[in-house]
Amino acid sequence: MKRRGDVFSLSPAEGERGPIARSVLIQWHVGGSPHPPPTQEISFYDSVPLDSAYPLLAMIKPWEKLSSRPAGDFRIFTIRSDRKISPRTKEEHDFVVIDCVNWVNVIAVTPDRQLVMVEQYRHGSDTVELEIPGGMADAQDASPQATGLRELREETGYEGENPRLIGEIFPNPAIMSNRCFTVLVENCHCVHPVEFDHGEDLITRLIPLADIPHLVANGKIKHSLVVVALYYFDLWQRALDFRR
Repeated sequence: MKRRGDVFSLSPAEGERGPIARSVLIQWHVGGSPHPPPTQEISFYDSVPLDSAYPLLAMIKPWEKLSSRPAGDFRIFTIRSDRKISPRTKEEHDFVVIDCVNWVNVIAVTPDRQLVMVEQYRHGSDTVELEIPGGMADAQDASPQATGLRELREETGYEGENPRLIGEIFPNPAIMSNRCFTVLVENCHCVHPVEFDHGEDLITRLIPLADIPHLVANGKIKHSLVVVALYYFDLWQRALDFRR
């Protein structure tokens, strides 16, 4: 049983202390000291369910849904109210959930190592933001890669090669049910006219990849999902460098 003061420690597995570790060792500590020191190696690249990799991690249980009712429809998202029961206290609670289609952000890289970015006004923050192309998945899109290529073409006129999925997150799992994917597209060139939606007004910017960390650190890139996508790209580059 986990008690107050119990912690997990993560460390690179033996022989994996280079620029990027392929695996980590998980050690269970009780009150800050090993008790005893069981370890489990988990591959960085493999998807291993936590409950099968390390049974002590499987303690949080899903909440049973008792009922669900619509609470609002706002065109680009809907709201529902779910009534669930706590597996710990057995008490019932109401939770508001925002349902929305999945989103895709695009890391579009040109042959001369520049990142295709866009500037646009954002109504929520009332600011002009420097972002990467992206948008909502359409029903006709066959995959996140298809959505990414479409959004890249519509917003910037660029197209590229070898679209691949390099990341997937829940934008806000506390209140939202959708996912946001990061798609990498290489060797991008501007070959199409832009096709803005009626509510869009964008300017395309080419930013050297070497400048991106400074722009994030200095607060010039503030969109959280864009920063996540850039981090996924950084991880992808590190893994590529490690394999070389």
